[in-house]
Amino acid sequence: MTRPLPLAGVRVLDISQVMAGPYACMLLGDLGADVIKIEPPGTGDQTRGSMGFKMKGADSLGFINMNRNKRSIALNLKSDAGRNAVIELAKTADILVENYRPGALKRLGLGYDVLKEVNPRLVYTSISGFGQTGPWADRPGFDLMAQAMTGVMSVTGYPDSPPVKCGVPVADIGCALFAVYATLAAYIGAKNTGQGQYVDAALFDSAMAFSVWDTCDWWGTGKPPVPLGTSNKMTAPYQAMACSDGHFVMGANNQKLWVQLCTLMRREDLLQDARFSTIASRLNNRQALQDELEKTFKQHPKDYWVQTLLDNGIPAGPILSYPEAFDSEHGKARGMRMDIDHPVEGKVPNIGFAVKLSGTPQQVRRHPPLLGEHTREVLEEAGLDYEQLAGEGAFS
Repeated sequence: MTRPLPLAGVRVLDISQVMAGPYACMLLGDLGADVIKIEPPGTGDQTRGSMGFKMKGADSLGFINMNRNKRSIALNLKSDAGRNAVIELAKTADILVENYRPGALKRLGLGYDVLKEVNPRLVYTSISGFGQTGPWADRPGFDLMAQAMTGVMSVTGYPDSPPVKCGVPVADIGCALFAVYATLAAYIGAKNTGQGQYVDAALFDSAMAFSVWDTCDWWGTGKPPVPLGTSNKMTAPYQAMACSDGHFVMGANNQKLWVQLCTLMRREDLLQDARFSTIASRLNNRQALQDELEKTFKQHPKDYWVQTLLDNGIPAGPILSYPEAFDSEHGKARGMRMDIDHPVEGKVPNIGFAVKLSGTPQQVRRHPPLLGEHTREVLEEAGLDYEQLAGEGAFS
């Protein structure tokens, strides 16, 4: 007998755009929630028109990869009719997620203070760049600003290089994950007590929460951490190494593995070198350590070293491009690309589910919605008169 998905029956109002909010709501939808995406008429979520290249239809592949398992309704929240429709929908919702500028929905009459009166058990999650409080709260916040202003960029790249951001949007995705974790915790609490709560999630806070190694380095030594390229602050060698045909990554990140590595490479001389005798000394002589190891690594190609190290219990791996990673045997085995149906595009690629549930695996139940595709359906489910709302300017 098929078990229902864990969040089946949970209703989510998604009043968010671009990345952190839509991604968080997609994760809830993947787990079975009924996610209703509320978008501005005409334009919809800004991401529908992003990415600089066009598909067959109006929606970008970025939008398609963050909005499956949702229904879309187009509402003008600046109209009385549109606002009243959201209030009616909130009466039966369990969760609302929004990522407008702090205070924007409150000024529209759709803040938590209003909606909790019509639905005390509602979990109302606000995602923003810098949070709802503090001197930077009113600033526009995007992943780049969060990376720059939290210290993340200060440790990304190589020493003395210009500023470099992480290649993936760590603040956006990290905030989405923290928001989901807190939202589900609040939802469980509301199930037990009948009282929802307000969740304040910020890209700034989320990016800082990732800085465990870096802040420990600073607090322990009193020195602000600096970029180290592919190296690690806590141990060495643990980084990319040059070989005869490029680079690969390896990690002899404890004393036992260090001895094994030197023995395997026939570099027992390194075991006698005081510069490399302990983890602390290897960290203090990081560049000299790399130079010595690369003298040997450059004698063979990367495939040789990756396999040789792995065969001897030493962590190692190739540096893959995205096409190589997705097309790898392991990427395929883990289902990290899936092709889903779309009413305009046909089959489109989506990133696979990042975690696997044995009893209730996530499902693609709905294609990423066209703008306003479900407006009439959702409103009529709530007992609202679609034609009347249209006459009152709810959709324009």
